[in-house]
Amino acid sequence: MKIRKGTVLFTAILLLVSTILGSGCMDNGIKGEDNGTKGEDSQVVKPGDKVQVDYTGKLENGTIFDTSKEDVAKQAGIYIDGREYAPLTFVVGSGQLIQGFDEGVIGMKVGEEKTVTIPPEEAYGKYEEARIVDIPIEELNLTNRSELPEAGQTIRDIYGNQFRVTAVNDTHISVDTNHPLAGKTLIFDIKVVSIEKI
Repeated sequence: MKIRKGTVLFTAILLLVSTILGSGCMDNGIKGEDNGTKGEDSQVVKPGDKVQVDYTGKLENGTIFDTSKEDVAKQAGIYIDGREYAPLTFVVGSGQLIQGFDEGVIGMKVGEEKTVTIPPEEAYGKYEEARIVDIPIEELNLTNRSELPEAGQTIRDIYGNQFRVTAVNDTHISVDTNHPLAGKTLIFDIKVVSIEKI
């Protein structure tokens, strides 16, 4: 049986190519620290990064409840005089923000915009009726009854936490200690302004 020279040459070339590919001598397009492209991966947000973001928070009905942008706050009628409207700075994964917002920025790049929908479980939790508490009026240390809060009014505790008064009678006031956004799905429009590796 005769074997042609062309067949031998073709087989030899196939073996050589498969050996080169199998040994990893060719660039397979994967970038990483070993081939000098470390900087490319550092441009996306990862846990532990210090980031600045502009944001606008809305309820499902479109009502804006918070923003980092002064013009948006004025248009929405939620502008607070004296507040500094500027990008929010935080360390991703540090627990400084609600879970859904914190996780929502991971993988984003500088200049990227994204809308994140956050269920109550990843925001301020479910609304709990059990968190409406009755406080005896004598525990409020009021100098006179004219200082008694009215239903719908917001009061602060000694730690600065705000609570909504839900009812007032002759002996007690009822206070809702749920977060005002508890039980609500939140929608955030987010834009990454900067990423700092720390």
